[in-house]
Amino acid sequence: MHVRKAVIPAAGFGTRLLPLTKTVPKEMLPLAGKPVIQYIVEEAVASGIEEIILVTSPNKKALEDYFDSNFELEHQLEATGKGSVAQQLRTIRDMAAFTYVRQKQPLGNGHAVLAARHAVGNEPFAVLWGDDVLVGRPPVLKQLIQVAERNDAPVVGVRQVAENDFEKYGMLEVELIDGRLSRAISVIEKPSRTEAPSDLAQIGGFVLTPDIFDLLASAEVGPSGEIYLADALIKLMQIRTVYAYAFEGTRYDAGNHMDYLKASLELALADPSIGPPFREYLASLGWRGVNGPL
Repeated sequence: MHVRKAVIPAAGFGTRLLPLTKTVPKEMLPLAGKPVIQYIVEEAVASGIEEIILVTSPNKKALEDYFDSNFELEHQLEATGKGSVAQQLRTIRDMAAFTYVRQKQPLGNGHAVLAARHAVGNEPFAVLWGDDVLVGRPPVLKQLIQVAERNDAPVVGVRQVAENDFEKYGMLEVELIDGRLSRAISVIEKPSRTEAPSDLAQIGGFVLTPDIFDLLASAEVGPSGEIYLADALIKLMQIRTVYAYAFEGTRYDAGNHMDYLKASLELALADPSIGPPFREYLASLGWRGVNGPL
């Protein structure tokens, strides 16, 4: 198994961050000088991904523009002695090959992944959510890819969450294999405390095989009228081995107000250019012991 493509569903309205996201896609919100989506793409590229497939909607053209060329702007920057800034823009453009797929209707995260079927083709691929910022050494996705390639099987990223958060996630039933690695048995989407099969939540992305597409295409539409990736994963777990890996690293849900604020602070502190002066500023306000995400 060789994973070289990543699907990033980024078609949602960002309702949890309204009114901020009424005109600005949540994936374009700034975090320490870069938009959220750039962190996600950079993690994918650092994990060996060569092609990024962004699943978008009509109000997300800013995502396409961000990773595209802007010759007029680059020329203006070069002409005014700001060639280094122009080079930064070209570096962003050239990070990977970018493909854009339109999700024609907002019919759930499974439907968004299914929309990328033809772009993915018949090969394994990663899935990263457009508002999940992951920070790890090695990168979180690389950890999942290493497990997938070693076992020639799909992998779900997981981590332990508090009981109060069970209702926010797909919670996994697993059989522990060794250390951080388990076999995934089933998933219950947003269960109550008493219904959850474990405290392991589906967080951190996925490495999937192309047979997931047939399962998504035949998946039943849920009560909300949406198709969920979790439903197809349950079927996949019934026909082949799927692993769950408790990754090492930090995850920020950038679609959540509090996590967005945490990410803004901690990623700024971790940035080598702005971190030291920012830490000095916080110290001048009386803050002590302020660190970055790792």
